[in-house]
Amino acid sequence: MRRCFLDHLRWMAVLLLFPYHTFMIYNSFGENFYIKGANVSLTTGIMIAIGPWFMPLLFVIAGMSSAFALQKRTAMQYIKERISKLLIPLLSGVLLLIPVQTFFAERFHNGYTGGYFQQYILFFTKPTDLSGYTGGFTPGHLWFIFYLFVISLVALPMMSAYQRANRKLSFQKVNLPLLLLLFLLPLFGTFIVNIKGKSLGEYFVYFLLGCFFLFDENVLEKVDKHRFLLLILSALSMTVVLLCWCGVFGDIPDIVYDIFSHFYAWAAILSLMGMGRHCLNFKNKVTDYFSTSSFSVYIFHQSWIVAVAYCIFMLTDNILMQIILIMTVSILATFATYELCKRTRITRFLFGIKSPN
Repeated sequence: MRRCFLDHLRWMAVLLLFPYHTFMIYNSFGENFYIKGANVSLTTGIMIAIGPWFMPLLFVIAGMSSAFALQKRTAMQYIKERISKLLIPLLSGVLLLIPVQTFFAERFHNGYTGGYFQQYILFFTKPTDLSGYTGGFTPGHLWFIFYLFVISLVALPMMSAYQRANRKLSFQKVNLPLLLLLFLLPLFGTFIVNIKGKSLGEYFVYFLLGCFFLFDENVLEKVDKHRFLLLILSALSMTVVLLCWCGVFGDIPDIVYDIFSHFYAWAAILSLMGMGRHCLNFKNKVTDYFSTSSFSVYIFHQSWIVAVAYCIFMLTDNILMQIILIMTVSILATFATYELCKRTRITRFLFGIKSPN
């Protein structure tokens, strides 16, 4: 039986990217962005509160979905699907969408006055730190798709071997303390291939935890049973993380903050899995639409946020009005782009959009 709550958690997490990447424009933790406004502590605090868990959640869900996929597909079919649904949209996005962001970054930060297609020369030749925040080459927000493609292929032999194995891991006696201690695995994974604060090892661990651990019905029953306790633990740990960020505990070592934030991330993922399994295991036309469109929304959303922000900054200096307009217009433009792209075969192919029934 398809676990509908996974689809719901996925599209809800994707929709969170609209406020998150809008708030990045106003972050006060010292990171630049394609368009950069004033530092706003409130919006930065919201980013600190949701940042530790929503991308790990997407990798966990991807691991669980991959385990489902391999129950119905051969390894070769799985690889072909990864190429069509991940690699081709990644390449299309880097060539067609990410330059939109660096074009406006060049204009905003560097006073660039050249044409859009001239900017492609800068995109591919300008020295960069891979963020692209002030122009130059970057995968942008599509780093997630690149990581997921690599992780999916690296994990394939393990997933295939496990599917063929006569004996499966038993999680019937797993208890809550052991569930929570698993936060140490992605914490240790952060030291493996960490590129600009995005660790391939960490997300690989989250993917495997989804594929082998949270995929198991016994584990899901356990997090469902303890969902309120997990919610309380995640709320308390979120509070600790926010207090650390505010400096309430003084100048704490980075490793201490990393421990708190990784525990919070894992507790939040477990509580969301429990709440989702208990409350969101249903489907209707609205949820079907958001589930179907979520991947495309992820691909299109940030280019629209950057383009809209550049225009809004020329219209008003009021920060609240800027935030409202950027989110509203970018949401409408993103879904309009999805609606247009799903209507032609070539755009469906380029951006991994499912064919209409």
